[in-house]
Amino acid sequence: MSTPSMAKSPKETVQGGAATPVVQTFDPRHFHAQAHDALNNPQIRGNFRSAMDGLMRKRRDVFAEWDLETLRQLGANVRARALARLPDLLEQLERNCQANGIQVHWAENGDEACRIIRKLCESRGARRMIKGKSMVSEEMHLNAHLEAAGIEALESDLGEYLVQMAHETPSHIIMPAIHKNTGEIADLMHDKTGIARTLDADTLTAAARAQLRERFLTADVGLSGVNFAVAETGTLCLVENEGNGRLTTTVPPMHIAVTGIEKVVEHLQDVAPLYALLTRSATGQPVTTYFNMISGPRKSEEHDGPQEVHLVLVDNGRSRIYQDDELLDTLRCIRCGACMNHCPVYTRVGGHTYGTTYPGPIGKILMPHLLGLEATRDLPSASSLCGACGEVCPVKIPIPDLLVRLRKESVGEGRGNVPGAGIKRNAKEVAAWKSWQWLATHPAFWRLGTGAAGRFRRLSPGYLPPWTDYRVAPKPASKTLHAMMRERCRTESDS
Repeated sequence: MSTPSMAKSPKETVQGGAATPVVQTFDPRHFHAQAHDALNNPQIRGNFRSAMDGLMRKRRDVFAEWDLETLRQLGANVRARALARLPDLLEQLERNCQANGIQVHWAENGDEACRIIRKLCESRGARRMIKGKSMVSEEMHLNAHLEAAGIEALESDLGEYLVQMAHETPSHIIMPAIHKNTGEIADLMHDKTGIARTLDADTLTAAARAQLRERFLTADVGLSGVNFAVAETGTLCLVENEGNGRLTTTVPPMHIAVTGIEKVVEHLQDVAPLYALLTRSATGQPVTTYFNMISGPRKSEEHDGPQEVHLVLVDNGRSRIYQDDELLDTLRCIRCGACMNHCPVYTRVGGHTYGTTYPGPIGKILMPHLLGLEATRDLPSASSLCGACGEVCPVKIPIPDLLVRLRKESVGEGRGNVPGAGIKRNAKEVAAWKSWQWLATHPAFWRLGTGAAGRFRRLSPGYLPPWTDYRVAPKPASKTLHAMMRERCRTESDS
């Protein structure tokens, strides 16, 4: 089917030819109110439920004939080994990248990374940037920084392109527009680009591709993320499905790759198991359509490729995480999104509810380091602790254990290593959990308490907001398990 004609030029697709400011007002400090709104939005709940069910099924099916636990352990070992040698590997990566002609830049935080990228653009007089998918660029709010400097940054990943067009932020780290169904996407593209409204996904994709193609050819700079940075060879690996990453990194005269410092791996052979885990865990694919290995700028005898390649290594709180022997495991993440896809909280409220760059389970343990625990104190508690996130994590990050750790710190208990921990001590909550802990570790008093609860169960309250807003108030059983087992044992002995 031919691509519909466009009433507006590609430059007009994003207002003024530049990245439009994000107008969403989601904030992690308002998680409960945002969750309430999401739960009362049947469209959001339906979109996520359908999408997550499909992703969980695909992951299960693609791993059906694999020794998954052995592969997960291998992936965890690869990431743990790289983190154990992180300072040395980063220096090795820098040396080998420079030997390949890649210029390396270090950024302590997001603001410094933005300034570095802006100066690189200005060094070429660049006014147009085409971007591949990069969650780190979202983390440091790069688009807004460049726009303020008069440099447009247009997203070329289809999902990112759609949410940028809608003046939104990504709701998932792998599938940014997963909160929208086909009808909503059709309306968005019709309103913003003027194409005829259609529910045919192939036609919509072709229209977006046509709009973006000119931008690849006219961009002054291309920017991408990095999935794996290989210290041994100075190679930057980029995983993608749409081809936009390959165009972004080869067509513009300057390519800038931006990544967190934790993405480094030691050997090229380490990439294979991580790639197998990433693609299957993220989208249920054995492999993605494109796997790019970038080793330097265009050579004199080559006919295409960028004239300059730059690598920006971003810390932004990661060194602080690295110094904590428990929370260090957070840095093993390969950004597959499997923990989100299986989380009963995320699948019901969606990514925007969290108000953070990284939503879902991984965001609950990562964002406190980036924003401080005071601003994100509700996130560690936004979990049922069912353990699904830990069970599906391809590199075996103990997410539930880390959530418990952060819950303690959010009320002034625990080690207090996370920024903002212990600023406000919640005495009532601390007292309640310590009382429960004391009872649970003193069997005689536990039996006395549970027995009394069963005896006076009729006095238990029937309204416990917000729990009973969506559930029936629980009542203690009339008999405890121990009491029922004793009765059964007596009956069996008498018979």
